[in-house]
Amino acid sequence: MLGAASLGGALALEYTWIGEPAAHALVFLHEGLGSVSLWRDFPARVAAATGIPALVFSRAGYGGSSPVDLPRSLDYLEREARDVLPGVLDALGMVSAILIGHSDGASIALVHAALDHGRVKGVVAMAPHTFVEDMCVAAIAQVTAAYESGDLRARLQRHHGSNVDCAFWGWNRAWLDPAFKAMDLRPYLPRIQVPVLVI
Repeated sequence: MLGAASLGGALALEYTWIGEPAAHALVFLHEGLGSVSLWRDFPARVAAATGIPALVFSRAGYGGSSPVDLPRSLDYLEREARDVLPGVLDALGMVSAILIGHSDGASIALVHAALDHGRVKGVVAMAPHTFVEDMCVAAIAQVTAAYESGDLRARLQRHHGSNVDCAFWGWNRAWLDPAFKAMDLRPYLPRIQVPVLVI
């Protein structure tokens, strides 16, 4: 079921449950250009294999969620982990969660687990960013041309609708801002007290 969780004011986030909504669930956190639909059937396969319901949502500025003002703050990964994710879990009645994140979502999962006080029971972090690597910046710079003159915008619009420019430029311009090179999440890692699978 697709829904929109209100987090106060005009902010609403697109989400779906796989299985019955539950207080104990897997929570999927998408990558820098992701959304509910871009996970495709992966959350359903994981939920079926584990027997645990799954919550999948699009962060603000992505998919069918509320748009956000650009530019994104350069500490957006930490803000999502510290300020937004707790509100999402509270709004949906989550008592305990296993966070499953990809790329930016994996970074958010790790930071949130470091700050959490008992709700997070484990983390699966697929290709997390804990600092900025030159190879990532170079790859993101190349993606800009594909968005501006190729078919990438049209392909992403199928998943983000009217948020497509917000999703792309919010992610792209943050990563390409020279000041973003200072992003370093490694100090959070020793504070994580739950099992972590890093892929």
